[in-house]
Amino acid sequence: MSSSGICHPPQSSWYDRTKNFQPFGSVEACLAAGGRLPKGIARPSASDRRTIKPSDSGSYSRTAFGHGWDDSDGDCQDSRAEALVQMSSTPVRFATDRRCRVVTGRWISPFSGNVIQNASEADIDHVVPLKWAWDRGANHWSDANRERFANDPVNLLPVEASLNRSKGAKGPTEWLPPSGQCSYVARFSRITKKYQLEPRPSETVWIQDFLQRCRS
Repeated sequence: MSSSGICHPPQSSWYDRTKNFQPFGSVEACLAAGGRLPKGIARPSASDRRTIKPSDSGSYSRTAFGHGWDDSDGDCQDSRAEALVQMSSTPVRFATDRRCRVVTGRWISPFSGNVIQNASEADIDHVVPLKWAWDRGANHWSDANRERFANDPVNLLPVEASLNRSKGAKGPTEWLPPSGQCSYVARFSRITKKYQLEPRPSETVWIQDFLQRCRS
């Protein structure tokens, strides 16, 4: 429902252009709350009423994005290890002479500003969570593109395990880190655009408003 009380169904030309609105699960729910349809659009019949809901995610599986961290260049360092190496402010120490598994380093968590020195205490966060991406277009990607997304260094951040797990599959409208919120949302937005993901209209508006406040 727009701020002027109009219930825009998906077929309305204003559905994706309305910036200030209250979301409803269906046109009927919007009308029941006192809204009205735009001119030229008829009230939906019982046969074609439908609930507007996120893409079906019942078939989501982590394996759709590859079986764990990838080692595409075959150097024995998977994408987790490479993220730890790249983002450590000091030379990292490896578990073996083959330089495969990172043991220690110095990482400043972008979620809190805390210093992490033991690699086992760090999780590699997907800035744009895999399930969030799946629900917004990645379910239509090729397996290769999903695996590239899951291992893209731009989408990976070493952070505290506790914060990564509290975030889960939430987007920024549901979860924000304790610190660095503006840079986090800006990075989230850049990644969604890079991969042409399709946030919900309400999420797009929220992100735009949040970044505008960051700039002001």
